[in-house]
Parts: sequence; structure tokens; C-alpha cells
Amino acid sequence: MFKFRKEQKVYDIAGVKIGGQPGQVPTVLMGSIFYHGHDIVEDEKKGKFDKDKAERLLKSEEELSDETGIPRVVDVCCSWPEAFEKYIDFVASTIEGPFAIDGTTAEVRKAGIKYVAEVGLLDRVIYNSITPQIKTDELETLKECGLKSAILLTLNTRNPTIRGRLEVLDKLLDVVAKANIQNVLIDTTVLDIPDPGPVSKTMYLIKDRYGLPVGAGIHNAVERWKKVRKIPHIKYIIASCIANTVSIVLGADFILYGPIENAKIAYFMCGLVNAYIAYSMMQEYGIRPLTRDHPLFKVFRR
Repeated sequence: MFKFRKEQKVYDIAGVKIGGQPGQVPTVLMGSIFYHGHDIVEDEKKGKFDKDKAERLLKSEEELSDETGIPRVVDVCCSWPEAFEKYIDFVASTIEGPFAIDGTTAEVRKAGIKYVAEVGLLDRVIYNSITPQIKTDELETLKECGLKSAILLTLNTRNPTIRGRLEVLDKLLDVVAKANIQNVLIDTTVLDIPDPGPVSKTMYLIKDRYGLPVGAGIHNAVERWKKVRKIPHIKYIIASCIANTVSIVLGADFILYGPIENAKIAYFMCGLVNAYIAYSMMQEYGIRPLTRDHPLFKVFRR
């Protein structure tokens, strides 16, 4: 394993730590709920959904988090402003800890951040996400609401390479500085099927140069591959595990693992990789987990 040269930031967002040197803090998993096409959603526009099924999904993920020592952030997806309040109220009252507000448009995201500010939930919220193309009105809304935590998306469609991702990062950091955002998480942006390689290398470079927490929705690359080639389900699962493992080994502090239904596979995979990394870091650098709830002390017990 390796130790990053730059001192690493560790954020505490509503009780969940994100960041640090390998082996210190487990990779945080973010599973999506109420996403487009989610079968528990009965009316996307009005925010009507099956509360019993939604609660079971959240409870199951909570149990997996406890079993493996992998922290979680629930990614609350939404396509309509009217629905966001209902989704947010439900998740905030059902789980403890942080959740992300993940709107498909700026108008939806603005509605979400205004609502969490109004009801006093800002300390628990991660904004997903800020892109280099963010408009002035959205940025002003974030500043006015007092947003504290956000994911920055290193989206560079003109130059979708490692260098291109790094090129837009400084612009993004200037943007969040203007909005006084304190907890900055960097999503190194999946765009294509073979992207888990360069996306993971970009994570390594950002942590080594900036010391900021990094991650990505690696599952998007595998999902795209599945749709294009219709690969068998077992190969899809293996590909997803390998893609996420590569990013974790290269320093990923958080992973957006896709639909919350995938939790059973994601938490075991992530917990096992984190345990291996932590054991190596203890032997080589004397770096120990910051908590006894780390996967190193949990995954081998079962």
C-alpha cells in the first residue's frame, strides 16, 4: 500500500467521517433511493411512494452498515421539486446520519436545498452535485442557504481524460470558496465504459496533491457496459466489484454504488477491501483505523 504525501482532510458530516489516509477511515457507501424508474415510486411528480418498502430498504442497508463497519450516506434522488420535500422528510425521519440531495436539474436541487435549510437539516445534507457549468443563481442559492457539504463533479466533456478532470478541479474549488462551502468531496466523474481506470487514478492524484476526499459513481461505467453488451448478470456483478475495488485501492473515500437494492453486494465488497487495506497500513506505516467499528474488526467475525 501507499501513504499520500499531502495531509489528508477528514470531515465529520452528521457523525459520518469521510477522508483520511488509507486504513484510517472506511470508504463511505452512498446508495440511491427514489431514483428514476425505482419500483417503490408510484408518482414521481407528486412524490408518492410505498413507505413500507422504502423503510425496509433503508433498514436493510443500515444493518449491512453495522455488520461491515462501512458508513453510509443515503442518496435521495428526485426529478420534481414538489416531490423532494416528501422524500427528504421521510429519509430524515427514518435514518440517522447524513443524506445527499440529488436532483436531476438545478431547479429541483435548489428546491431541495431551500427546504432543508428551512427545516433545519443542513448539517445532515450533502449537495449532489456542483459542476463546472453551475449557474450564478444556483450558486447564490447555495450561499444564501448556508450549505456546508457538497460533491464537486469534475465533468470535462471537451477533455474527458485524467488531465481534463484535473483541469476543471481548480475552477470548481474557486466556485465553492465563493459559496463558503466547508466540506468538499470530489467526484472524479465516470463518462465511459472503461473509465474506472482513469477515474481511479484521478482520485489518487487529487488526494496526493490536495488532500481532499474523493470518490465516484463507478457503477455507472458497468451499468453502461451492461446496457450496450447485455453481459450476463454474474459478469455484471464481478465487473462492478472489480471496478469499485480498483478505486478503493487507489484511495476512494466514498462510492456511489447505485440503486440501494445493490447494498448486500456493495457493503461486503467494500468492507473486505477496506479490511485488507487497513491491515497492510498498520504493518507498513503504523497507521491504524480511527475507530473500532472499522471493517478490519468486523468483516472477519462473521
